[in-house]
Amino acid sequence: MSKDIRASLNKAFQDVNNYPYGFSRSGDFSIKESQLLENNGTWLAALADGVITPETDEEQRVLSVIGGSEKPESSLEKVWIKYQSRINRPHVGALSARTVISEEDEPDSDEEPAELDELED
Repeated sequence: MSKDIRASLNKAFQDVNNYPYGFSRSGDFSIKESQLLENNGTWLAALADGVITPETDEEQRVLSVIGGSEKPESSLEKVWIKYQSRINRPHVGALSARTVISEEDEPDSDEEPAELDELED
């Protein structure tokens, strides 16, 4: 792995699409969790996206946690899983906009559609 790539992973992590005012102002994360994300999020995102390959046992474990094969134990693992669950949750507006059609609501295929003049009576 190139040292240039690993050196660039030390910059502060920001997610301006989901947290435009920062993690600490979102109300989703505590101050400690926000600091963990800002300090380690770039590295975690690169590891999760396959930009870097795990070189240590710690990195391999974090990758296993991200993949879901192990449960998060450290604060860093827990906050990354929390972050992922927050950005991948369905939005409330999207849930209310969907209409669910049950079998009871669907017209029977045996019934013929009503004629227009029958409806007017």
